[in-house]
Amino acid sequence: MKFHYDKKEDIFYIKFSEKAYQESDEVKDGIIFDYDKQGKIIAIEVLDASKRFSPKFRFDFSKQKIPFSIAYVQ
Repeated sequence: MKFHYDKKEDIFYIKFSEKAYQESDEVKDGIIFDYDKQGKIIAIEVLDASKRFSPKFRFDFSKQKIPFSIAYVQ
């Protein structure tokens, strides 16, 4: 899993897989899911991220202290 914040475009990107991108769907205003050819989510884009996340989250992310945990369920 990879995280990226594009400060210039103000986009927060979470990539779950290296599979090839097939299509996107804006599931909510400014929240975009990217899918592979099997229809599985491979990434999430958050537009206008600075307006959606708290200043503490942005600070912690910039210092690589991401305030959440990740659990995989099989």
